[in-house]
Amino acid sequence: MVKVTEVVAKSILNKCKIYDYCVNAYTGCQVGCRYCYARLFMPRYSGHSEPWGTFVDVKVNAVDVLARQAARTRKKGIVWVSSVCDAYQPLEEKYRLTRGCLEVLAANGFPVSVQSKSALLGRDLDVFKRFADVEAGFTVTTDDERIARLFEPGASSVAERLSALAALKSNGIRTFAFVGPMLPGDPESLAAALQGKADRILIDRMNYDDTIRAFYARHNLGYALEPAFFEHTARRLVRALRARGMEYEVVWGHKTDGPPPGSD
Repeated sequence: MVKVTEVVAKSILNKCKIYDYCVNAYTGCQVGCRYCYARLFMPRYSGHSEPWGTFVDVKVNAVDVLARQAARTRKKGIVWVSSVCDAYQPLEEKYRLTRGCLEVLAANGFPVSVQSKSALLGRDLDVFKRFADVEAGFTVTTDDERIARLFEPGASSVAERLSALAALKSNGIRTFAFVGPMLPGDPESLAAALQGKADRILIDRMNYDDTIRAFYARHNLGYALEPAFFEHTARRLVRALRARGMEYEVVWGHKTDGPPPGSD
């Protein structure tokens, strides 16, 4: 059961460490990924005591606030949708706040990078086509559906994500896949599954080993937190991507260590 609270936000378009700006129409995330960095600080930052994945604050005025901010923002830098939640978590089907925010960003000439683990992202293909500069992608951490369900309980299946990714690319949208953190699976199979669907692949390891070690141990996956696992898996994946002529980047060691300023 997820505790859903409708709230009023003060700011939606906020500065970001990775891109120029970020937009988060929700605080909290139903996807509830076991490895999510946001679970380390968002309960405290948001004032929630519930475990990560069991609360979501819906910023019901997000579209209106963004429209005001976007109109007065001179620098049309890249906007990341979203940085501390999944923009297409199940509640988005009802509230449509991400869609509304994208419409505002498109109308105001902002370039956008959209990332999700939900096939619902494909719903907004018509909005993506309004942008002069947009890329859309999915986090795909493994080819193994069982592992994906274990670590990403509220996400779409791997097959659904790949199907949505293919549909975006076939419609002329620039696409990417974020393989991070790499989870147990078959790297060669993953590379084959991504071929023709993602214009570029980003690869990262687990950056918060200590916070999730007990979870790995409980499922007899402790070996997959060792540096040797990441190094070996990355080598295999890179080799497979190279063999297929696919563009990739290893973003080893990247961390996000806190919430974006003003992301209330």
